[in-house]
Amino acid sequence: MAREVLLTGANRGIGLEFARQLAARGDRVVATCRNPAAASELAALDVQVETLDVVEAASIERIAALYEDRNLDLLINNAGVGVGHRPLGKLDYEEMGIFYATNAVGPLRLIEALLPALRRGEYPTVVSLTSRVGSIQDNTSGGSYAYRASKAALNAITKSLAIDLAEEGFTCVVLHPGWVQTDMGGASAPLPTDQSVAGMLRVLEGLSQEDSGGFFDYTGESLPW
Repeated sequence: MAREVLLTGANRGIGLEFARQLAARGDRVVATCRNPAAASELAALDVQVETLDVVEAASIERIAALYEDRNLDLLINNAGVGVGHRPLGKLDYEEMGIFYATNAVGPLRLIEALLPALRRGEYPTVVSLTSRVGSIQDNTSGGSYAYRASKAALNAITKSLAIDLAEEGFTCVVLHPGWVQTDMGGASAPLPTDQSVAGMLRVLEGLSQEDSGGFFDYTGESLPW
């Protein structure tokens, strides 16, 4: 059955591949990015392209207005920034604020704005792309303060959403896409983008409400918080 999907950060990398595979499956996709005019590959897909900057309240309000009378089954929070490697003694706290605003506060603001549309959806699902780097238990190398903290915050937000929305039938999870061959992941990354996204879509297909509040990778492995 075709789903109503909203996808953020869809102009390149993982987001673009999500848009491509979701459209190919027959889902009705609203794919967003900050500058659609520069997203020629996205424009070529069978998706509805809209402007969205997750750090701008007015931009989120415009997307929410788009869904005033529409249902939403699946929200994929893919837009994000990273990875920062500034060491202690050279941290940029303005940059850290940008990371937090983009990777944690922005997704939460968007989720809250779209709750009415999600509540009208069938089996409403909220998926936010995180990173294994956001795991506190799995942190054995230190560093990456801005990125780690922002993704750990996103993880905590998702866990709270899963609890608060459980009685309404929501499924809220975070997914680690793996080390992927994107601009962010770099040329030495071992995982092709299409394999990562195909894996995450398989994980999504297998989710149940019992999985809500979970932290999984693209293979379905449960990851430590």
